[in-house]
Amino acid sequence: MTSPGILSCNGVVSYPSETPSVSTFLQTHPGAYTTTRTHNNSSCLMFWERHVQRLANSARILFDSNPQLLFKSADAIPPLLTPVSSSMWESMIKSLVDDSLNKVLPVALKERRDGEELAVTVLVEGDFQKLSGIEDVSGSSIGGVFDVYAHFSGYVPFAFGVGGNGARLAVVGRGRDVAEAKFSDWVRLRKPLEKLRPPSVTELLLSNDGDRILEGSVTNFFVVCRKDNSAADFEVQTAPISDGVLPGVIRQLIIEVCINKGIPLREVAPSWSEHELWEEAFITNSLRVLQHVKSIQVPRTWELRESKCWDEIAWKEKQFEESPGMITNVIQFDLHGKTGGDCASHR
Repeated sequence: MTSPGILSCNGVVSYPSETPSVSTFLQTHPGAYTTTRTHNNSSCLMFWERHVQRLANSARILFDSNPQLLFKSADAIPPLLTPVSSSMWESMIKSLVDDSLNKVLPVALKERRDGEELAVTVLVEGDFQKLSGIEDVSGSSIGGVFDVYAHFSGYVPFAFGVGGNGARLAVVGRGRDVAEAKFSDWVRLRKPLEKLRPPSVTELLLSNDGDRILEGSVTNFFVVCRKDNSAADFEVQTAPISDGVLPGVIRQLIIEVCINKGIPLREVAPSWSEHELWEEAFITNSLRVLQHVKSIQVPRTWELRESKCWDEIAWKEKQFEESPGMITNVIQFDLHGKTGGDCASHR
């Protein structure tokens, strides 16, 4: 068992018995959010500066193009919103989030059980009603329109490379809208996909055509693909942001690792039609960090809308080795070094 969750709003903490699960919380609050976890016996937050920057970018994108995904009271007619500069967004979000976490982190750490890390989800939610008293929404006063929620729960880190720990994936649905921003309504939107999840599958993959695989429902997706049937000539593939995938923090770190290690990488959606050339596959997010893939299932025909349940679908399957492949191991080892070196200490 993990420790009970803690939820705060603008630094005011709810008692553990009142705390919903993180998925329930996200379904009941619109907004931009990010999730990470602590590292090294909860002494620091992993890749925190990158998460704050991504959170600010998500909030800015939603504010400019889809304010109904950022604000509660969305049934009200929104005023004309003036775009706010990226630098102001980042400064504002960092100030709001840091102020909130500084108040609640000591409480969350006190509730943490020995041997656990903390999963941390921070959500920024706007309120249209608060806009009425602001004359210049492009100025610094825009910060007063937002509330910052922080959800903490106990988390036991995933053991990389252990036998039986490979992910089992299935392609079940189309890619997300507004994929460049991470917003809470996606938790509700992805729920219908669950009816198509085979029992052994641990993560769902998204594709718009049943061939080019974009990402997972909560992960980014990578394959190590041979070129021209040559075992010595290969490249790492992952879908580009322009295809409509979330710009994950770990995704970007993987790209940096490949560049630094001289590992060939191409930002292209892995194509199932080439799956015979796939030697390895792995998924990434900020809780698992990196997990090798054991199997991938793909529907034989791309008529998922007619299916009401996973057992009505005829599947094809690709199997990988039980343990991580050589390239996955190299990337994970280098990424592990970054995990310890790119943390924001809070003690």
